[in-house]
Amino acid sequence: VGFVSEDEYLEIQGITREQSGDYECSASNDVAAPVVRRVKVTVNYPPYISEAKGTGVPVGQKGTLQCEASAVPSAEFQWFKDDKRLIEGKKGVKVENRPFLSKLIFFNVSEHDYGNYTCVASNKLGHTNASIMLFELNEPTSSTLLQEVKTTALTPWKGPGAVSEVNNGTSRRAGCIWLLPLLVLHLLLKF
Repeated sequence: VGFVSEDEYLEIQGITREQSGDYECSASNDVAAPVVRRVKVTVNYPPYISEAKGTGVPVGQKGTLQCEASAVPSAEFQWFKDDKRLIEGKKGVKVENRPFLSKLIFFNVSEHDYGNYTCVASNKLGHTNASIMLFELNEPTSSTLLQEVKTTALTPWKGPGAVSEVNNGTSRRAGCIWLLPLLVLHLLLKF
């Protein structure tokens, strides 16, 4: 599309990777039926990282960092942390490489695993890199939720429009009674 040639040559100047694909040549005259031939054009280019996905993971959980790169020929991937190359087979860590995607998988994240990682994608035409973070994600536990609800239920409201009754504590107990089913429902929906 966008290229027309009236002779036996098609010259594409300044070709880009978007112009890769199949091209068709058709030759005809008044004597015989047209002859059609297809030519596949491959444009080689150095890698560029199209997506570098970091993630937050709680301690003890599985975490994955992803690095996606486009390149022809396909990119080869390497992972680094603090300028040290990560070697396949490190305890609890696995590298999965596909032609355009690399994953760094942590099976049991520890405090030591958190930090900045570098994904390097390279082929014979060049290389590129991206910085990807593995950061700690704190998940609220059921005891934390219970503590937050207890704190909220037992703390008098303050601020504009707040009403506080001073009596023998029956209003606070009544408040806790309606919060209990709400807490149970919340926990059931979470798990």
